Amino acid sequence: MNHHSTLIERLWAPIFSVFSVSMLIFLVVPILVIVPLSFNEGSFLSYPLSGFSLRWYQEFLGSQEWMRALRNSLIIAPAATLLATALGTLAAVGLARGEFRGKGLVMAVLISPMIAPLVIIAVSLYFFFAQLNLLNSYLGLVLAHAALGVPFVVITVTATLQGYDRNFSRAAASLGATPWFAFRKVMLPLIAPGVISGALFAFATSFDEVVVTLFLASPAQRTLPMQMFGGIRENLNPTIAAAATLMIAASAVLLLLMEWLRRRNEKLRGASPA
Repeated sequence: MNHHSTLIERLWAPIFSVFSVSMLIFLVVPILVIVPLSFNEGSFLSYPLSGFSLRWYQEFLGSQEWMRALRNSLIIAPAATLLATALGTLAAVGLARGEFRGKGLVMAVLISPMIAPLVIIAVSLYFFFAQLNLLNSYLGLVLAHAALGVPFVVITVTATLQGYDRNFSRAAASLGATPWFAFRKVMLPLIAPGVISGALFAFATSFDEVVVTLFLASPAQRTLPMQMFGGIRENLNPTIAAAATLMIAASAVLLLLMEWLRRRNEKLRGASPA
C-alpha cells in the first residue's frame, strides 16, 4: 500500500509542476507582452516592433496630464493606505482579543468590500457621498479607497495575530504598562510584518483602482489608472504602454517586499518561545 501511494506521488509531482508552470505562464505572459511595446519607435501598439526608442517614456514624463494623474495617485494612495492600515489593524486586534456574539458577522462586513462587485460599491458610494458633499474631492477618494483597502489589512493582521503570544501583553500589563503602551511597544513590533504587508496590499488596491474613481472623481482628481482608461478610449498610443510598464515594475517591487516580509514573519514566529 505504501509502495503504491509513493508511486502515485512520484507520478503526480511532475504533472503538478507542469500544470503550475503552465498556469504561471498563462497569467504572466499577457502582462509582459505590453513591456516591449513601450519601447517601440512606432506610434502603434502592434508587433513586430519598428525599432527601439524611449520616446514614449519621455512623452509620459513630459506630459502635464500624465504627471498630474501620477501626482494624484501618489497623493490619494498613501493617504488611503495610512487610514486603511490604522483602521484595519485596530479592527483585527479587537476581533482577535474579543469573544462576542456576531463576531463572524462583523468579520464578514469588514471584508465585504473585497467580495462585492466594484460597480455596486461605486454606485453606493456615489449616492452616499453625494449626501455628504464628498463627490469630486480628494477626501472622498481617500475614504473610498481606504474602505477598499481595509479588508486586506484585516485579513493579513488577523493571520499574523494567530502566531502572537498573548503572554507578552499580559507580562507588560503585570509590569504596569497601559493597554496603549503595551500595544505600541510590545504587540505592534511583533506583528509589524503583517501590518506592513496589509498596508502594501491596501496601497496596491488604491493605486490600481479605477471603477470607484470613475464615479467619484472630477477631471482634477483623475488618477493614473483613470488616465490610462481614458487614453484607451480616446487616444490610444504607446504612452499607455510606458505607464503600464512603470506600474508593472512598481507591482514587482511590492511583491518582492511582501515576500521578504513573509519570510521575516516566519522567522519571527520560529524565534518566539513555544
